[in-house]
Amino acid sequence: QVQPVESGGGLVQAGGSLTLSCAAGRMGSSYAMGWWRRAPGKEHEFVAAISWTGGTALYADSVKGRFTMFRDNAKKTVSLQMNNLKPEDTAGYYCAPYSDYVRENPSEIRFWGQGTQVTVSS
Repeated sequence: QVQPVESGGGLVQAGGSLTLSCAAGRMGSSYAMGWWRRAPGKEHEFVAAISWTGGTALYADSVKGRFTMFRDNAKKTVSLQMNNLKPEDTAGYYCAPYSDYVRENPSEIRFWGQGTQVTVSS
């Protein structure tokens, strides 16, 4: 599996919840992984990341307290639980190996999946 495979997106009303999943292949049990999102006309925006062990996670201020990232290294998957969704969360969501550098320079990421669309209605 060269590219991650994201799933779980959909249409939800504001205040609702979704859980996104990423099948990360061989990266899923030995790399820190992150989620980015991209709205129409905008660049990729960092959302969350988790250490390779799953012991540490970090979140963008815009989602802190609402989103929770977790992983299952045996299944080589990473997930993003999204609660209290807001219209501004509307975007395509993508997972990829994480580093401090690519957090702010996602154009350097080469292992994007196809993404999964999250649309939040008001």
